[in-house]
Amino acid sequence: MDTDERGSDDLLSQSGGVSNGSVMSPQPNHAENNNDAKKVKLDKQNGKPSKVIHIRNIPNEVTEAEIIHLGIPFGRVTNVLVLKGKNQAFLEMADEVAASTMVTYFTNCMAQLRGRAVYVQFSNHKELKTDQTHSNASASAQAALQAASALSGQSETQGGPNTVLRVIIEHMVYPVTLDVLCQIFTRFGKVLKIVTFTKNNTFQALIQYPDVVTAQAAKLSLDGQNIYNSCCTLRIEYSKLTSLNVKYNNDKSRDYTNPNLPTGDPGLDAAAGLAGLGGAPGVLASPFAAMHGLGSPLTSPYSNSAVGSLGAPGMPLAGFQVPGAAATTALGAAGIRLPGTISATGCVLLVSNLNEEMVTPEALFTLFGVYGDVQRVKILYNKKDSALIQMAEPHQAHLAMTHMDKLRVFGKQIRVMPSKHQTVQLPKEGQPDAGLTKDFTNSTLHRFKKPGSKNYQNIYPPSATLHLSNIPPSISEEEIKEAFTKNGFHVKAFKFFPKDRKMALIQLPSMDDAVTALIKMHNYQLSESNHLRVSFSKSNI
Repeated sequence: MDTDERGSDDLLSQSGGVSNGSVMSPQPNHAENNNDAKKVKLDKQNGKPSKVIHIRNIPNEVTEAEIIHLGIPFGRVTNVLVLKGKNQAFLEMADEVAASTMVTYFTNCMAQLRGRAVYVQFSNHKELKTDQTHSNASASAQAALQAASALSGQSETQGGPNTVLRVIIEHMVYPVTLDVLCQIFTRFGKVLKIVTFTKNNTFQALIQYPDVVTAQAAKLSLDGQNIYNSCCTLRIEYSKLTSLNVKYNNDKSRDYTNPNLPTGDPGLDAAAGLAGLGGAPGVLASPFAAMHGLGSPLTSPYSNSAVGSLGAPGMPLAGFQVPGAAATTALGAAGIRLPGTISATGCVLLVSNLNEEMVTPEALFTLFGVYGDVQRVKILYNKKDSALIQMAEPHQAHLAMTHMDKLRVFGKQIRVMPSKHQTVQLPKEGQPDAGLTKDFTNSTLHRFKKPGSKNYQNIYPPSATLHLSNIPPSISEEEIKEAFTKNGFHVKAFKFFPKDRKMALIQLPSMDDAVTALIKMHNYQLSESNHLRVSFSKSNI
């Protein structure tokens, strides 16, 4: 079928259904998907391999190059078509074998673009035919395809897709240990070897995986992420080396496939020899963690990634309580591939013990919006101290649960836990609802819509000090304090940021007050065009 003769809508209406079973595809919620259903007739029987792959749920801003990147590890990519308005794309591989490998891989392991889960399946099309006038013969698509063919044609010594990643850590405010790196990178698959070193005053590491696909998943998900809030940023590229040669197992280098290597410390090696251990001690605990008790969000299952997690049964999720090397080596030795699943939390949370007199869908939208983009809120009609809250992404739900379970809101200690629901249903017409269910999908107040938004780096636990931003230059300290006082809040302290008067810190008498103030004052109108933005602060005044 020539796609140039029929619009992309036609192409789409016949496009591939959910061929890799119901594993990847959430059950459609009819109220929510009616419009989509008209556009895309999901053809459930479509399990037939094709070299054309259909990718759903892509973020709006995704480029052709990013779509092509998903396919590169599996073989040569020959064509691409991105339907931006429909959040879908088609990728044509050189042959069915490459396409099948890709679909099989992403059936067991969630594919991701810009932190969003995307669904990969065979298309009904046998090929993508496009002529020069068709939209996807655009300059960007052509350029991306040329770059991809150059990339896949490279010899691996040139730093093309490879099993060895070179990791540079920028803004290293806190020390980063080999064990921390192992914990973070093990979330994508088994790490075989790690070598760390300092070059040009920056801490770097080489990390080797068993296959290119795992290495690429780690690179795409972790590049640009921070290990700790606002610092220790990972910059990742493919190394020119295809394999690492590790001589010692110690705190600088580790070969997880060979636990019997010496440590390189004559005293330790002699002791190990006498004890018949033949090798380095299994666990090198991070002294830093013991001092500061700092956990990295990337080591727990809710970093901005949907591939793999350290959430194995009986293991703590966050931080360094897991003796990194021992846990990962034991799993690796047992040949266990960490599950390619998002953590147990879905996108929907159940919140209970709310203050019925005070709580509204809007209040929950604002409070939970600190940790992710709230899509829908439903206060339960028959149990008004409980609500369901649907976040945009599972890791946002996990963040909200981590920070807000047992938080005092409007004088009551709330409980936040995962819900068994996949989505929050909107009430059917004519059903009594009394305004308890609200859809916020198109709200202009979402904080994390932009990929790589600075807001991701400024997520902190609830505190008595609030961070204010978007303050117009015309507004004085007195006016802001007065706005808070007028709304019933006692201001303990206030301070503009010395370098940027658009931002300030305001301290309230207690965390309870700060929570209520955030709910009430976020989006407060300061001037004709400026609405106040409020979040929790990491620092006190």
